Amino acid sequence: MTKTDSPQPLANKTSTTNSQQPGKKQIRKKSENMSEWYTDVILKAKIADYSPVRGSMVLRPYGFAIWERIREELDKKLAQLGCQNSYFPLFIPMSLLEKEKSHVEGFSPELAVVTHGGGQELEEPLVVRPTSETIMYEMYSRWIHSYRDLPLCLNQWNNVVRWEKRTQFFLRSMEFLWQEAHTVHESHQEAQQMVLSALDAYAEIAQDLLAIPVLKGVKSESEKFAGAFQTVTIEALMPDGKALQSGTSHDLGQNFSRAFNIVFQDQQGENQFAWQTSFGLSTRIMGGLIMTHGDDQGLVFPPQVAPIQVSLLPVRTDDYRLVEYCKLLKSRLEKKGVRCEVDDREKLSFGYRLNDAELRGIPLRVEIGPKELNAAEIQIAVRHLHEKRKLAVATFEEGVEKLLAWIQQDMFTKAKERVKSMTYEVDNFEDFKRIMKENRGLIKAYWDETPETEAKIKEITKATTRCVLLDEPESEGLCVYSGQPAKRRWYFAQAY
Repeated sequence: MTKTDSPQPLANKTSTTNSQQPGKKQIRKKSENMSEWYTDVILKAKIADYSPVRGSMVLRPYGFAIWERIREELDKKLAQLGCQNSYFPLFIPMSLLEKEKSHVEGFSPELAVVTHGGGQELEEPLVVRPTSETIMYEMYSRWIHSYRDLPLCLNQWNNVVRWEKRTQFFLRSMEFLWQEAHTVHESHQEAQQMVLSALDAYAEIAQDLLAIPVLKGVKSESEKFAGAFQTVTIEALMPDGKALQSGTSHDLGQNFSRAFNIVFQDQQGENQFAWQTSFGLSTRIMGGLIMTHGDDQGLVFPPQVAPIQVSLLPVRTDDYRLVEYCKLLKSRLEKKGVRCEVDDREKLSFGYRLNDAELRGIPLRVEIGPKELNAAEIQIAVRHLHEKRKLAVATFEEGVEKLLAWIQQDMFTKAKERVKSMTYEVDNFEDFKRIMKENRGLIKAYWDETPETEAKIKEITKATTRCVLLDEPESEGLCVYSGQPAKRRWYFAQAY
């Protein structure tokens, strides 16, 4: 694959999704230019479109269906962690944001601030939420008085605004959707366990639902969340060799509880500052899904997250028998919980509909012509392999179920193999620079864990520390840049 710049900016552009010729001619090749392909496939497959507002996008029904699948599965996992869904205001008084100094400093360049409302200047500016720590913790300080009020674990699915200068579909937009959970605990140990449990939930969503392999690790001091004691992350590697931070979980320590006076009386009758966490996963991971699995023909979705798992295409839409047979197969599949469609759109050729199914990344495609009406076996196309298999009509739905499960695992296996082939263990800086220039990818190297060395590596190679694995053992080595003693290998990569 040719190494290219990041996907194209999400600027004010005219929609190009009205063309009536989908498929291979409509999108540029991922193998030649992933940046152009990424934008093309999102527009042509009707995942999202440009908004009249710079840096903001419109999620179209097919794209929103993917987010709904992610939300559905993650919501279950958050409930298992004891999180209850809630909702807090979009607007945050500036005075609340300023209560935690490092937090406001971290977000200051990205804030959208409302100074006028109802035709009058506001007495106090309101910030459009970039995240909800401050507004939620003001309420927590009112609600929490005793250890009996703990743990308090609230989650909300909402939108946030960060005034990004350079924007891209899903990867970095001024407004995006996410979930943000905020929990309060009696002890640091309990809070730390919640941080790790949330990270496990994110890793399961990435790997089991989206078939995206991820690293689970700890962020460096410079890369952690503003105001956090520690940040842990899931990091994915994209086919162009760049890393994508895909979900983060934060140990907030007592930083915010001290700023917002979240105090509880413990079991001994003593007043204590609470221990807190926050964690979030956003629509950014949809960009990772698209880049990880797509190919020159368009999107490729793992069955677990695919809005449509099987597309049934009558070769001729004006042949009643073919259409009805497709509907019969659809009914059988739906009884097994398979998400499927009959694409019998009139006035659209079979070739158009076939290319459209490929472009939309539907895992399985069934083409029904006159020969299939009385056949004992039906041919079925496997999207991610561009291969065809035969399934017995008598056990068609069972065969589809097994094939979908196999596709899910095979896509994850292939993604893991790609990441492995793009991961390098490096001990000298010349090799580090060469790899980042020629190949990109993940580099695992000793780092002396000083901010000065971290900054120099980024300046020279554009690579940043992504994380150190949670279970990375301590060992003896020399920093890849400074030559000073180091105790752990960290992952480095250029990043989105």
